[in-house]
Amino acid sequence: MLLAGEIVTGGKQDRVIGKDRIVPAESDPVDLSVFCVEPGRWVAANGKNEFTNAPGVEDGLLASPVVRSKAMAAKDQQQVWDSVRTSQQAMALTVEAAGAAPAVTSTTSYARVMNNDEVQKKVDAVSEPVQRNYESVIRQLRDKNAVGVVVAVNGEIVWADIFASTQLLQKYWPKLVRSYATEAVVARAKGGEASLKDAEGFLDDMQGRHETAETEPGLYRQAEITGEGFKVFELRSLLPKTGFTVHLAKMTD
Repeated sequence: MLLAGEIVTGGKQDRVIGKDRIVPAESDPVDLSVFCVEPGRWVAANGKNEFTNAPGVEDGLLASPVVRSKAMAAKDQQQVWDSVRTSQQAMALTVEAAGAAPAVTSTTSYARVMNNDEVQKKVDAVSEPVQRNYESVIRQLRDKNAVGVVVAVNGEIVWADIFASTQLLQKYWPKLVRSYATEAVVARAKGGEASLKDAEGFLDDMQGRHETAETEPGLYRQAEITGEGFKVFELRSLLPKTGFTVHLAKMTD
């Protein structure tokens, strides 16, 4: 499974995966929906026109919700570039005191910005306490069949990721939590908390006024649901003995 927002580096430009999809094991090459997250470069990295996981981040890199949303919902290259630039400028301000701003602003690569030592320290300051807390309660969460997370930044709910199983949530959690932490670091406003009731209400409201879907027969069905102030993206497996939702992402719009 590929999640929308996962970053691959190399080629002639770093790219972000534009939509969730299932790629069967040992399948033929498939076309991916991607957007550039490195404006300004159009030459093979290190002389090789190939892609790898973003370097320096264990388990790869997932873009922040604001960048993910532009790729998933807007599906517009310019808006993706604009969100990358805005995130880069905001991150430069947060590391200015440490003297790392010039290094952050001198590159057009989202992955290189996130791989900067000072940037990683800022993201770690937010993500590590969340990660430790998650690990301390994961046994309880597993017993309760917890399969997802609702994300609030400065008291405003912005995102939710729901998976088919606790195991899938655990698999993606390290890169998810850093993605959420990045959003928190670059957000300018401070203060506010979201309640459990707010989170439950966000998850309860999944009915939209418009739905579009595309299907890869025998592999998956992906639906995009547009509601009042939100969008939902649902990836349903059509592989043998499945037929269930593998991943659901909901974002404020």
